[in-house]
Amino acid sequence: MYLEMITKNGLLVIFLLLVLFGVAGCTVSGVGTNADDKREYSGYFSKPKVLGRISDPKIDESSGLAVSPCQKNVFWTHNDSGSGAEIFAIDQTGRTLGRFTVAGATNTDWEDIAIYKSPKGECFLYIGDFGNNAKMRSEHKIYKVREPLAANKGGATERATMIRFSYPDINHDAEAILVAPGEKIYVITKSVSFPAGVYRIDSKTGKAELKGRISVPSLPNGLITGADVTADGKRVVVCDYFGAYEYALSDNAKDFDEIWKSKPKLIDAGKREQGEAVAYSPDGMKIYLTSEKARSPLIEVARKRKG
Repeated sequence: MYLEMITKNGLLVIFLLLVLFGVAGCTVSGVGTNADDKREYSGYFSKPKVLGRISDPKIDESSGLAVSPCQKNVFWTHNDSGSGAEIFAIDQTGRTLGRFTVAGATNTDWEDIAIYKSPKGECFLYIGDFGNNAKMRSEHKIYKVREPLAANKGGATERATMIRFSYPDINHDAEAILVAPGEKIYVITKSVSFPAGVYRIDSKTGKAELKGRISVPSLPNGLITGADVTADGKRVVVCDYFGAYEYALSDNAKDFDEIWKSKPKLIDAGKREQGEAVAYSPDGMKIYLTSEKARSPLIEVARKRKG
């Protein structure tokens, strides 16, 4: 079986692998491998709740998700490859607030979106054009654009800045981006065979530097499809097709990159046909998820305690 050829339509193959290898207790929802794991996440997070559904027929592949800290109750999402260079503002019920064309951008294979609030209080969107299922792309793009006002209901954004980058080793596939405090850009690769690589991207030079590797308690363990970071930089959430997982920075850590060495807590992400997007609320107390299928649910998981 050619594992490297598994892409977004290979969920059946992954399920068969779970059966073949007999992963005891590991469910398709990815909530854990045993009862202890289930207790671990249930102690920290509420059960997943569906707030609404993305009913806009123009949003049929919600591949990325970001929640605005500059506009109340505004979420940003976008479609995958094959669509235009557009971002959609939606509310927490999934209702579309506006559709915006990103000026100066093209959509080769958009996979994720992140948002960063500057010390001046300005919000910027980062859109990851780095999907690479066939491993043929050697150069990748990230678009940075000022967050448009959802109240405008549509139109063109300000012109985006394009950041080009290449990996130092091989042509990776990736579906996750996050922007940590200090406007530090990270891309997390997606791998069927290995743990995911965490690369920090230098926006000026385009250099991608490996900062860590992460494995989630699922099979495959590096099939990361989305990510986000809290505004204070103390927590990172990632998701795969099955579940979500949160990393926490220890209180005595001296550098943000120590977070990649922590053990992730499992989060029940609810029922998603093809989970590819995850985002924090601005205060970090809630996690939101969508699915890359038409009429995707918008799922909320609330934090019960901070441990």
